[in-house]
Amino acid sequence: MQQTFTPGRVVRALAPLAWIGPAVVLIAVVVVWPVVVMVQSSFLKISRFGVVQGSNGLDNYTKLFAEPDFGGVMTRSLVWVVAVVVLTVALSLGLAQLFNQRFPGRRFARWALIAPWAASVLMTAIIFKWMLDPEVGLINMIRRNLGLLDALGGADADPLGNAATAMPWLVFVAVFVSLPFTTYALLAGLSAIPSDVYEAAKMDGASRFRTYWSITLPLLRPALVVATLINVMNVFNSFPIIWAMTHGQPGYSTATSTIFMYILKGSDIGESAAMSVVNFGMVIVLTIIFLKVSKWRTEVS
Repeated sequence: MQQTFTPGRVVRALAPLAWIGPAVVLIAVVVVWPVVVMVQSSFLKISRFGVVQGSNGLDNYTKLFAEPDFGGVMTRSLVWVVAVVVLTVALSLGLAQLFNQRFPGRRFARWALIAPWAASVLMTAIIFKWMLDPEVGLINMIRRNLGLLDALGGADADPLGNAATAMPWLVFVAVFVSLPFTTYALLAGLSAIPSDVYEAAKMDGASRFRTYWSITLPLLRPALVVATLINVMNVFNSFPIIWAMTHGQPGYSTATSTIFMYILKGSDIGESAAMSVVNFGMVIVLTIIFLKVSKWRTEVS
């Protein structure tokens, strides 16, 4: 039977556009269009003042891959993401489990955890940089009073100026500012787990470890996948912490792909755009790998 398209039927068919239309337009303008411009710019020759001087073919990518620091920057970016995300998720699992229990002062503790999240990431990084100042920094003053600097012979007097100690401090600050969101995301997941499944496990004689491993973690997986995925994307594109504390120095020893991209912008915008495309591609690849490994589509039995 052939369907006839009456005005009423057409209106009903197009009605959902009134709801999803603004979201589609917003995604197109804020996400898709900048990505298209970014890819186009990576094939152009652009002056330091932003003037397009014509096509540059693959020269921007050739120049980027020939950079002596490119390999180290990409390797460091992967180490940075893995270290920050793994430590953040591991600590957040413990904190979420703690805050899911009833104890005196729990509400105050939960509110206190929001502080690093509510504060500006840039200001947090600047405060830690001041605290690590080799002359007047609070952390260094404490270490000096405890005799820790003397024990090291003063070799670690400037943590951010030493390539061996700067990166661990950057990871620490990144984990510090990432804990609140991740903990609350996992806490929401824990709160959604029905209490009767724990009662059934207790009646079956399951130990605490067995209950946590076989019940809590599988049921927490949706929240865990979302929290980890958001952390991967945020940390990979993180800029304020490293730039405020070290500017990627000494040398490029603390520079990640995002910092390297910003530094390249000062000398060659086209090469910086190529670095942006590589960075974007790395985020997509990491996201796909994580979703594949986490088996996010698998139903929890």
